[in-house]
Amino acid sequence: MLSTAPRPSPITPSVDFDAKGVQHGHLRLPYSRDDSAWGSVMIPICIIANGEGPTALLTGANHGDEYEGPAALFELAHTLDPGEVSGRIIIVPALNYPAFRAGTRTSPIDRGNLNRSFPGRPDGTVTEKIADYVTRHLIPLADIVLDFHSGGRTLDFLPYAAAHELPDKAQETRCFEAVAAFAAPYSMKMLEIDAVGMLDTTVEELGKVFVTTELGGAGTASARSIDIARKGSLNLLRHAGILAGSLDVQPSRWLDMPSSDCFTFAEDDGLVAFVRDLGDAVTAGEIIARVYPVGKTGLAPVDYRASMHGVLAARHVPGLIKAGDCLSVIATVTENT
Repeated sequence: MLSTAPRPSPITPSVDFDAKGVQHGHLRLPYSRDDSAWGSVMIPICIIANGEGPTALLTGANHGDEYEGPAALFELAHTLDPGEVSGRIIIVPALNYPAFRAGTRTSPIDRGNLNRSFPGRPDGTVTEKIADYVTRHLIPLADIVLDFHSGGRTLDFLPYAAAHELPDKAQETRCFEAVAAFAAPYSMKMLEIDAVGMLDTTVEELGKVFVTTELGGAGTASARSIDIARKGSLNLLRHAGILAGSLDVQPSRWLDMPSSDCFTFAEDDGLVAFVRDLGDAVTAGEIIARVYPVGKTGLAPVDYRASMHGVLAARHVPGLIKAGDCLSVIATVTENT
């Protein structure tokens, strides 16, 4: 009779999750390919542990073209003092490492979108194997998870930390308290277009505290966005009682995404010309962008209007857009702190 138990993960860590001190190593995933018959994908990982306390899992490059998280996490892995730690910090700066090295949203190996592949499979594609290891071996160790995102090469966002509405209101409160502690310039009650297969959902369903971000994007990372990511990470670790020191809390503007009306999708190919910038106030019915046909001069643009009152929280980049692309996201302002 065939066993119904899940197969062991093929990923082997070179670090000891129970050891104290600072460890820099890899999660080694065997990957046989044309140029290396017994090759491996080597995913960098850092563990900083000291004394007793909670565990935080900090991840970046869940999508490989989002750089704010990796920039902050590689720095923290290099600079955090274990003497200031009470507990354990697990840092994976480039979770979808093949995509990160390629500078693409999805993996060049299997075209897998890691943040749509959870909980994963130990006998699946490379991307599914990474998701499975995170689900079965990293998340269970963690009390709090911070997964960095930004807009990548096709979106640019206001810099915000976010959590989701949850059925468990006590858990939801803990998540939004952590968002407040992160203290990004904006804080969001976030709505997902499709939450199936996301790391977010997997962590939340296990009852953990989960915080995510959208910190700019446009295929790069600015000094400001990296600084927000770094300070937010330190604040979150201090909020969790893992890192010594007081929070560096700055005012944050709270936003909400109350419905799918927040999203506008292009129905036309062409050149997108925004008439409102990120953070600008918009009113329902107001033109926020025009899409110009580019095959011939003299053709009228198609106007895209705001479907609700709020602020422009995200916009498409670069200048050319295709039908079906997300053109903009509008969020409502709830409060300032």
